[in-house]
Amino acid sequence: MRSSEEFLVSGRMVRLMIRLAFIFLAILFSGSAASADFQAGAAVVDITPVKLPVFVNGGMTSRYLDKIRTRVKARAIVLSDGKTQVAIVVADSCMMSREVLDDAKTMASAKSRIPSHRLLISATHTHTAPASMGCLGTDADPSYVPYLKEKLVEVIRAAQLALEPARIGFGKADAAEFTALRQWIRRPDRLAEDPFGNMTVRANMHAGKNWDEAVGEAGPEDPDLSLISIQTRAGAPLAVLANFSMHYFGDKDISADYFGLFSDGLKQRIDPNGKMVGLMSHGCSGDIYRVDYTVPEKDRPNPTIEAYTQGLLEIAMKAYGGIEYRADADIAMAEQRMTLNYRVPDKQRLEWAQRIVTEMGDRLAKTPTEVYAREQILLHERQNTEIVVQGLRLGNIGIATTPNETYAITGLKIKAASPLPNTIVIELANGGDGYIPPPEMHAWGGYNTWAARSAGLEVMAEPKITQAAISLLEKVRGAPRRTPSLSAGPATQAIAGLKPSAWWRLNEFTGPLAADESGNHLSAIYEGGVAYYLEGPHSSQFCEGEKNRAPHFVSGRLCADLSTVGKSWSASLWFWNGMPNDAREITGWLFSRDYNHGLSAYGEHLGLCGKGDYSGRLLFQTDKLLFGKTEIPRWTWQHLVLVREADRVRIYMNGNLEIEGTSQVSKIAACFFGGRSDHESSWEGRLDEIAIFDRALSVDEIRQMTIK
Repeated sequence: MRSSEEFLVSGRMVRLMIRLAFIFLAILFSGSAASADFQAGAAVVDITPVKLPVFVNGGMTSRYLDKIRTRVKARAIVLSDGKTQVAIVVADSCMMSREVLDDAKTMASAKSRIPSHRLLISATHTHTAPASMGCLGTDADPSYVPYLKEKLVEVIRAAQLALEPARIGFGKADAAEFTALRQWIRRPDRLAEDPFGNMTVRANMHAGKNWDEAVGEAGPEDPDLSLISIQTRAGAPLAVLANFSMHYFGDKDISADYFGLFSDGLKQRIDPNGKMVGLMSHGCSGDIYRVDYTVPEKDRPNPTIEAYTQGLLEIAMKAYGGIEYRADADIAMAEQRMTLNYRVPDKQRLEWAQRIVTEMGDRLAKTPTEVYAREQILLHERQNTEIVVQGLRLGNIGIATTPNETYAITGLKIKAASPLPNTIVIELANGGDGYIPPPEMHAWGGYNTWAARSAGLEVMAEPKITQAAISLLEKVRGAPRRTPSLSAGPATQAIAGLKPSAWWRLNEFTGPLAADESGNHLSAIYEGGVAYYLEGPHSSQFCEGEKNRAPHFVSGRLCADLSTVGKSWSASLWFWNGMPNDAREITGWLFSRDYNHGLSAYGEHLGLCGKGDYSGRLLFQTDKLLFGKTEIPRWTWQHLVLVREADRVRIYMNGNLEIEGTSQVSKIAACFFGGRSDHESSWEGRLDEIAIFDRALSVDEIRQMTIK
């Protein structure tokens, strides 16, 4: 007989086996243990200063505020899948330095046990919040910085203590009416002076206010209003994290700007009496503002900050209503720290700066020249800095970060390449390392490029940070990036059906290669100043659901080789002129076939007349001059086809014959779009969908490509 002790042991074994069986079955039917444990908690902490006045960032020179219009707050979400725990914090601040945030993360990690590299802390970029870092003429407020650190720790811990089983979903809407480009390209004959006494400013913020000074926007906007919504398992709202690319609205006194109003508005609309937390994170908005300068000044809307916010909330709520949720989201997060160089002053500029700062003595800087002189000394002392980039995955939702005032095109690059179907990019996260224009924009000047702590990183900072963000998304997804491409609409299919020998759609995010869509591998080369990925012509015709894209030529050119065509050939393209027709003798050259850097007796050139009897009309130049019939309005898309049949030339615009005549045949292989061979009066505007045909197109073929 077995003893009672043996029976007890046997019973325990049976019960253990039963428990293990239930655990196995639970895992089998739930998919994974981690996904069944998705939890979330959210919290809000007031970070309004208790001591007034306080220094405030956002201006060229030092300023302080002593009144409170709206409270400034820090809002946090803590998320867990049972294995990994992360925190996302959005604070009403203009920007926060990496050093301040590293301190806050160390303190928060000690209390929460969340590793510091799994803490994402970002600023909204309100220009009416206490200064937590020095920038341009304003120093950090010494009494506010330690207070802010403590509050950041407090909000993370409060969100962690609120963890409960949850589910997550993603929504997105088009809010293009609430965002627009503020950086515009100036005319080449209307350069402005920089603080160092040089006429270098070819592009700057708000240049579009005066249409006579500008030729067009310097980049694309990002109209996406994205929402990451988190609910309890039962469907009660816990938090909604929004992301939008609009720099700031502008307010008075201490204020959270539209970011705070939007966050509070989400709560009031979704869960007015509950515990839900609304958050508005800052999308890539370095070159973005709310005023659309493409609209005539008399017609531009001028809403109050309250009206603007309510309009944005209306769009958000429509997107929120369509969100679908999942409770099986797992979490992965990765971080990369990089050392980047500052653009430090050379010996001459440093001596210039030292003289000015010495003359200032102990007083604060009063002029931009004094501000930037002081900045040169600070950059010289520092030489380089460490920055932080992060990638976070919540199920099938991706979050990438940059510590900068990042241009919209950079956010679009990251989102287009992300291996995740739903991605947002939060800027001014984990640091405040200034503007990072794409490299090509540094040549155009403006305060977003002038070397200072506000824009001091090396010229190649933007591609380095962009690639780091995409690589981190690849890492947390465990899959390679996507290759960005545009779909083919009916107009695109019409060009393809005519079988071009070379075809450049010109939808690149950057140069130097313009891809050949013909299949003949005849890539062209972008040369000189080009702004990429602006809106092209007739998106509904050239694409299916997304915007058609085109480059804006800023005295740059597209270089190609026409050695594959004979005496009979054709070129089709779309053009958009940014210059006033009375600005110079030749408004701009669209096409040129000649030897580079000069004019021969055997070249041919197509452009737009400027001042004079043929203002705004097409001009074809070879051994003679041929002129078009129609004056072409500025800032409009036009379709152009140049047809060569030996010495016979026909030029069509929008399917109608504009120029017909005879001229000598050029056998020169080199050709240029967006400028003449000698760089004289280069095109100031956009080109798109350039197609070369190794035959003379018929009128019927031309009209197949014409959009009415």
